[in-house]
Amino acid sequence: PNQYHPRVYAISPASQRFLAGLGVWDALPAARIASVQSMEIHGDGDGLVRLNAWQAALPQLAWIVESGEIERVLIQAVRMFGIPWLEDRCAGYAEGAVETANSGRIEAELFVGADGAASPLREAAGLKHEAVSYEDTGLVAHLDAGRPHQGAAIQWFRDDGVLALLPMPDTAGGPQVSMVWSMRSALAAELLALPADAQRARLETLLEQATHGRLGGLRVRSPLHGFPLTLERAQMAAPGIALAGDAAHRLHPLAGQGLNLGLGDVEALARIVAGREPYRKAGDLRVLHRYQRARAEPVLAMRLATDGLHKLFGSRAAPLAWLRNAGMHWVEQAPFVKRRLIAGASAN
Repeated sequence: PNQYHPRVYAISPASQRFLAGLGVWDALPAARIASVQSMEIHGDGDGLVRLNAWQAALPQLAWIVESGEIERVLIQAVRMFGIPWLEDRCAGYAEGAVETANSGRIEAELFVGADGAASPLREAAGLKHEAVSYEDTGLVAHLDAGRPHQGAAIQWFRDDGVLALLPMPDTAGGPQVSMVWSMRSALAAELLALPADAQRARLETLLEQATHGRLGGLRVRSPLHGFPLTLERAQMAAPGIALAGDAAHRLHPLAGQGLNLGLGDVEALARIVAGREPYRKAGDLRVLHRYQRARAEPVLAMRLATDGLHKLFGSRAAPLAWLRNAGMHWVEQAPFVKRRLIAGASAN
């Protein structure tokens, strides 16, 4: 009960409604879900923005859920509905058929590539794909906190990257938060290369410097994991193929919207394919172009927002530093803008 999956996701209200509609949300154990009641965003100067659920008349802004728990209940749903499950890998693709490593040839009207940022199906089908490195590494770990987080997700924009502490269920040791630190890759590599005890001590020192004791003393309670951060986009549709999630697009995690965009892809694709004309096949390019158009605006908007924020806070130019922190002060005093920000995040 005190061990948690290293990767957690912030589930938006739109994603929660979708999962609830599938009958999946209620299968998640409530004791392992933490609700986000507020967000606290610190600039690299004196800028500060606070967003609260009550400002938009919402019971919560989001929910923090472990990746492992989501996967577990989805697998249960697949079994309950009797969907065939093949433990195999995509080894090749020709229109209308996938060659697998073990099972041979599988034919279908439509193949959905929801197989991650390094999508084997996307590569086998030769779909266009662009990737740009942020030269940042995402570091994740769970921490014991000296003070209760009170349902607040707290974020700091710093010279060495973007640090986020996400509320988690309490453990036997007290309050717990999940750390997601988008750190400059050179600094992250140094930290990851340290022996376990030295790594823990160094990370705790860095956290103390970064958070200024906002949650009291922070103690590392899980192994530290790192993964490279990239900005990616791919051709989302081709005859007989649709891409969804990280296979189709990958964003900087500073807004925590990657999985929410992926679930939005799934909802749109299922709805559009189910609603196609009776004479069209599921993999008809006209049908899949409708899916691509439906997802173009939300994906582009989130891409511009996350990439723009990364560039804005990544610049060390003095005028920009003043501008971004002044902008945060203005947002903090503007309830209407706060409501719009909350509504935009909730819709994804």
